[in-house]
Amino acid sequence: MAASHHEEEQLGKLYDAATARRLIRYLAPYRQLVIIALVLTVTVNLVRQVGPLLTKWAIDDYIAPASRQQLPFDTAFHGIAVLAGLYLISLAVTLGIGYFQDVLLNTIGQRVMYDLREEIFRKFQTIEVAYYDKSPVGRLITRLTTDVDALNELFTSGLIEVLGDVVLIAGALGMMLYYSWSLSLVSLAVVPLLFIATAWFQRGSRKGFRAVRAKIARLNAFTQEHLSGAQTVQLFNREGKAFDQFTGINREHLQANLDTIFYFAVFYPLVNLISSVGIASLIWYGGGKVIENAITIGTLVAFLQYTQRLWMPIQDISDKYNILQAAVVASERIFRLLDTPDRITSPERPMLPAGATGRIEFRNVWFAYKDEDWVLKDVSFTVEPGESIAFVGATGSGKTTITNLLMRFYDIQRGEILLDGVDIRLWPLQKLREKFAVVLQDVFLFSGDIAGNIRLGNEAITEERVEWAAREVRASGFIERLPDRYATKVRERGAGFSVGQKQLISFARALAFDPNILILDEATSSIDTETEQLIQQAIERVMAGRTSIIIAHRLSTVQRVDKIIVLHKGEIREMGAHQELLAHRGIYYKLYQLQYKEQARELSEAVGD
Repeated sequence: MAASHHEEEQLGKLYDAATARRLIRYLAPYRQLVIIALVLTVTVNLVRQVGPLLTKWAIDDYIAPASRQQLPFDTAFHGIAVLAGLYLISLAVTLGIGYFQDVLLNTIGQRVMYDLREEIFRKFQTIEVAYYDKSPVGRLITRLTTDVDALNELFTSGLIEVLGDVVLIAGALGMMLYYSWSLSLVSLAVVPLLFIATAWFQRGSRKGFRAVRAKIARLNAFTQEHLSGAQTVQLFNREGKAFDQFTGINREHLQANLDTIFYFAVFYPLVNLISSVGIASLIWYGGGKVIENAITIGTLVAFLQYTQRLWMPIQDISDKYNILQAAVVASERIFRLLDTPDRITSPERPMLPAGATGRIEFRNVWFAYKDEDWVLKDVSFTVEPGESIAFVGATGSGKTTITNLLMRFYDIQRGEILLDGVDIRLWPLQKLREKFAVVLQDVFLFSGDIAGNIRLGNEAITEERVEWAAREVRASGFIERLPDRYATKVRERGAGFSVGQKQLISFARALAFDPNILILDEATSSIDTETEQLIQQAIERVMAGRTSIIIAHRLSTVQRVDKIIVLHKGEIREMGAHQELLAHRGIYYKLYQLQYKEQARELSEAVGD
């Protein structure tokens, strides 16, 4: 199960052309920079065609006549010096244009990466919670980092430079055909061999790139999971087992890379061999033409240089194809994420109630996380404004599911959930969730400071309100003793703070946001009795005047609520106040007896001693 959990999702057949066209659309906001880069690319590759032409002139017009004493030495030397100077100027122009071209291309690439990462992170913020239930965090981080990095090279040295290579090929081929079509045919005779080699490389490398992407995502997912669970790994002496598992995953990643390297190791020497065969054929055939005086020696030398200029961009395009392959494989993963529909969205025509009172009503609600494996079955209840209600029951009975449905983290299959008389599916999502504050058993604190964790980026919550909220829930007692008080730095996940301290910060957060509805999900189940008494005061302060929903295993925390709902296997079995349910002697009574029987026995033994 662990292995399959970390494996990449299987992708359907995606065509390179369609994916490439979608990638090109990310260049649209920078079309002016792209056009400039294209002009520079075309210009620099046209300038590169000057070198062989100058070489031909130097040999045919000056060096050869001077060697046969048909031209005075001074005249030949002066002519060669002029051509050499022009050649140096062409190199300087190529260098200058190439510099601006590289700066421009890298600027475009970095901006596209910036936009793409923002789009991916925005998707992470809006996608439904159910997506995270089946997608490891490490895999999602791979999308934002490794996969986006793979696209950087495509935009910086891929798409635009391919056009430059095409211009270089067209220019070289045009000059070759101009001087001798027969020599051009000899040079191009080995091109079919190159196409065969490229087709073989394409098939193998595409498969290899997909395997590498899948393995690196699995490696990231496994690493993230075991870093987060490092304490558990060490507690149960699982270091050796975890290392063995990591070694296996890492070995698979290594093998995937080695399999891909095989195609590179064969392809590039093969291309060099094919090009060498072409040049050798040109020397053999062209040398004979020179001996027959059909062409000049300068023409043959220029042909050799143009042939090299022909083969270099062809090989470069093959290399660019590798970049395209890596980018297409990465983009397949990215686009699969971006194309995942946001099933939980605000309605096109939202509705809001006339007044916000905090009234909640479940009407015959059925819900299943998968198919018809129902977690809730025909659940109906009402919570009046300002009323407090508690859900109790065995683990898996559906208590937390009810609160998740209320905030539309999931959508129900049947029935209705109403907030202030309006179906929550008709509420704008932001407005709906603004009505709630949730205090969980496992409080999540973000890196930053204490004040930032209370206001969570809401600048409307002032420093004065932050401190007031902390005082009200008794969190100021430990915060005031910290060296930097509310500016005290919070490390990842609140490391360094006790469970009780994190709970108090969470209560201060809830009070600062002033919600209509408060949800407490096992908020006191992991703390000691003394801290629980402190937090109980915070609970009473935050619950005052608000509709409150409490989920708890400790029945001592729910005895004073207005209504208790007992859930069993997804159904409501009992409903009423604490004393009513005890008098009923049903499930709640049994739960109460089980919890307090042991406590009473311990107390009796202590009194007896």
